[in-house]
Amino acid sequence: MPEADSGRRPPRITHLVIVGAVRSPETIARGGGIREIRRLRRTYGAGAWRKRKGRADVVLPDGVTRSAEVHWYEAHGKGRFEFKIKRYLE
Repeated sequence: MPEADSGRRPPRITHLVIVGAVRSPETIARGGGIREIRRLRRTYGAGAWRKRKGRADVVLPDGVTRSAEVHWYEAHGKGRFEFKIKRYLE
């Protein structure tokens, strides 16, 4: 029987702990194709911004580790910012 939260959008988590490396990273938007590019530049500074996605094992606030698709923003020389869980993979 599926878990009670399967099929639902994951809850908004403000602190995300990723265990190990992000697997299968890919770019889904860059530069002007990112809806929030103005906010990113204002908040973190200018750079070659990309919105990326990948798979990772994440530790939830209740201590449970789950496999999830995560999205984040990154810019060369600045690092990765604003990771969020888009969906659980199990």
